[in-house]
Amino acid sequence: MWRNRDFRLVWLGHSLSDFGSGVSQLAFPLLALTLTGSPVVAGLVGAARALPYLLLGLVAGALVDRWDRKRVMIVCDLCRGANIATIPVALWLGEPGVAHLVITAFLGGVFYVFFSAAEEGCLPNIVSKEQLTAAVSARETASSAVNVFAPTLGGALFALGRGLPFLSDALSYLASALCLSFVRAPFRRDDAHATARGGLRAEILDGLRWLANHSALRLIAVTAAGLQIAISGIALVVIVTARQAGASPTAIGVMFTAIGVGGVAGALVAPCVKKRLGLGGTLLSVLWAQAALWILMAFSTHLVVIAVILGLFTVSMPLFGIAALSYRLEVTPDHLLGRVGTAFSMVIWGATPVGTVLAGWLLDRLTPMTTSLVFAGWVVALSAVASLGSGLRGLGRRVDDAAAG
Repeated sequence: MWRNRDFRLVWLGHSLSDFGSGVSQLAFPLLALTLTGSPVVAGLVGAARALPYLLLGLVAGALVDRWDRKRVMIVCDLCRGANIATIPVALWLGEPGVAHLVITAFLGGVFYVFFSAAEEGCLPNIVSKEQLTAAVSARETASSAVNVFAPTLGGALFALGRGLPFLSDALSYLASALCLSFVRAPFRRDDAHATARGGLRAEILDGLRWLANHSALRLIAVTAAGLQIAISGIALVVIVTARQAGASPTAIGVMFTAIGVGGVAGALVAPCVKKRLGLGGTLLSVLWAQAALWILMAFSTHLVVIAVILGLFTVSMPLFGIAALSYRLEVTPDHLLGRVGTAFSMVIWGATPVGTVLAGWLLDRLTPMTTSLVFAGWVVALSAVASLGSGLRGLGRRVDDAAAG
């Protein structure tokens, strides 16, 4: 796989872009707080970055299935770079207003939606089917490594100059576009344009209908959403538990480096685990492992133990995600990759705020121990249902039939 020139270019571009985004992600709320002193404004900027996926995800998926995916990715990278570069320019000229920050964050989210939708069709067209899991793993390993180093660098650059993190991000998008422009392979198969088109609404419904009718992928999506409800609450549970144990903000920050380290480790071993356990075995193992980790979290008060449990959570997450994503890329027809990918992702995105709000509500009324046990019960129930009959347990035996379908 690493001898594949096109894959190396795509991987490098993705890694550079991710690193730039990681650097500016911390800088956005820092700048909002510096300029206004208002946490509400900082939260508004963060929401503006996430909102476009919920508003435009399905539309973007349908449109990029019509368009040249590589060209979409390059144009989006160039637009993201120009968009984020307006912040250091505004800082040089004076100070950007709140509206400028919100609009920049929102536009960046819009370009990200179209970029990520087009990226769905990239890997299946530049690596072989047998290499997909390894290719997804390589991409996710780089993304997890970014989570370890980028926020620290972003904070250091912000201290040196408020515009530096945003300038770095703009340059990373330019580098990503340059890498993509040298890729020779097309990001869609020759027969993809031959698919009959209806209206945009009909094409969106085609993607949703295909996902709903594909029994194996539908089961994975529903299970992933259920698991996401629980995992979305882990950060808040850890923070409250650590604070009650007397941890300082610095100590809590150090604990959360386990997220990046665990993510890298999980992404690295994911191909080996999937090869050994199979698709269904891998997904079920993650479910039961996370149920056990929630129980351990309920009875843990020592900071080192909590950090280890948090790290194990983040080791298991890429095992599930990479196995599910590589399977989805294997079985989805090329002309539907954008639509099915965004539909699948929106199921997960919809579950994320549910889990976050639920964790906050439970912690406001119950102890961290009881909250952890509630989430443990949820994941145990989810694991039990997924293990019954021909659920995830039989998924590995149905892969060929599902792919044919």
